[in-house]
Amino acid sequence: MKTLLLATSALLSSSALALDAENTISQIDIASNSKSRAELSELAKNSTGYAKAYANYRIAILANISGQRNIAKSALKTAAQTLEQLNDSESDSENYALLSAVYGMQIAVDPMKGMTLGRISAQTIKTAESLDATNPRVYLVKAISAYNTPAMFGGSMENTIKYADKALSLYDNDCTNICWGKAEAYTWRGLAKQQENLQDQAIADWKQAVTVNPNYSWAKFLLSQNQ
Repeated sequence: MKTLLLATSALLSSSALALDAENTISQIDIASNSKSRAELSELAKNSTGYAKAYANYRIAILANISGQRNIAKSALKTAAQTLEQLNDSESDSENYALLSAVYGMQIAVDPMKGMTLGRISAQTIKTAESLDATNPRVYLVKAISAYNTPAMFGGSMENTIKYADKALSLYDNDCTNICWGKAEAYTWRGLAKQQENLQDQAIADWKQAVTVNPNYSWAKFLLSQNQ
């Protein structure tokens, strides 16, 4: 009976932690969409593990957009260190996928890092895919990488669209805990289609992104600039 009670207690604690992480990630997305770096900083400070890394990743994106590169670099460093520590103790596709995205952002903020982090990021997302080939964020990160990587190093709009298509097909599956990225996948696919002179299709994707997330400010901005 004692063993049963301990097992039940452990299961309930694990479920509570998963629910708490899910709620925190949702709060991070809300703060990111409203461009509230102060709220993101508070969430990062009060979070641990994946949620802490994800909050810092979102802080870095907002800081980079506003030209605050030092803040972006600091947030990305914290995110990378947090995820690297997680990967030392467990093998989880979500951790590796986000870490690859963080490495990609570090290259975007400081292109000189591309010489070393480019290959590491590619290997990291490969590991994420090997751990769970049904994780849509794996293909979202691959789409982002294909968009931002020069053609001479394997990047292309064709691959961006291909990986975004794959991500979106997987986002249709049921999801619990970590579910972010569907609106982003539509947005990146739209950007790639715009580069391919498929403007109507790009606009359709950005509209779909707003349908998925009515508060998704990036897609709303793109629509305001292209209609």
